[in-house]
Amino acid sequence: MSTQLPIKRYRRLRYNPLVRDLVRETVLTKNDFIYPLFVVPGEKVKNPVKSMPGVYQLSIDMLVKECAEVASLGLKAVILFGIPEHKDEVGSGAYDENGIIQRSIRAIKKEVPYLLVITDVCLCEYTSHGHCGVLDGEEIVNDATVSLLAKEALSHADAGADMIAPSDMMDGRIYAIRKALDYKGHTKIPIMSYAAKYASGYYGPFRDAADSTPAFGDRRSHQMDIGNAEEALREVEADIEENADIVMVKPAGPYLDIIRKVKDTFKMPTAAYQVSGEYAMIKAAGANGWIDEPRVMMESLYAIKRAGADMILTYFAKEAAKRL
Repeated sequence: MSTQLPIKRYRRLRYNPLVRDLVRETVLTKNDFIYPLFVVPGEKVKNPVKSMPGVYQLSIDMLVKECAEVASLGLKAVILFGIPEHKDEVGSGAYDENGIIQRSIRAIKKEVPYLLVITDVCLCEYTSHGHCGVLDGEEIVNDATVSLLAKEALSHADAGADMIAPSDMMDGRIYAIRKALDYKGHTKIPIMSYAAKYASGYYGPFRDAADSTPAFGDRRSHQMDIGNAEEALREVEADIEENADIVMVKPAGPYLDIIRKVKDTFKMPTAAYQVSGEYAMIKAAGANGWIDEPRVMMESLYAIKRAGADMILTYFAKEAAKRL
């Protein structure tokens, strides 16, 4: 009798698709996705975003229809970005109780009450200069900005938002927002913090969609340097200490290592944003026949989930839901 060990045959678990499904380690479901939506003034508006095929700027009436379709596909959550009719130096439309996002929340909650409505909290879409906060010359003033962000978050909660998602990357804003929400009785509203948000080149198409390109300079004074990983952990830890309920890494695909570090280190609910540039590249390559777009779409989403993300903000949410 031979004492030689048998050949390891890992392919036994790959021959049959039913077996492959049975042993799959990472599973995607519709519950994993959050669908970003852009809302603009007007009626019956559905403006295509040229750099993001399949993505639109929607007026509130069209937004509500889109949300009904989203819910019919089995998706559970959307995140709203607003483009106001008028902009000013301090982004006052962001915290106007009758602002574009505030009215959108009320409309969705009336017509699609079972959909989770998350709101992005930042000033860049609302300021005339396109920066994320109050300016002193060309410098963003942190604490004055934080006060306005807390005001914006509170106005969203008052309008009926289910979750607040600050994306500005100002220091101390999670504490200020939590304090403002709790003081006004919104103790059950969770905060999903853009905790590790990098100063990335992948955001270009988003700025077309949200009309938020800075009039000068860039956002490197507050968004993270692309070479830093340990700093991301410090940023996430600070937001957790300030009572963030969910922490986010943005972008997702180029920062899978950061997602894994964050998840392993803190064991917190972790979101990842598959951003506009990631989406646009897959769409463009697919349109040119260079890749199998649906296959690459799903592979990219599996990679993000496998890296440790519990939820994925993605413009592919509807397409992925149909495939699932």
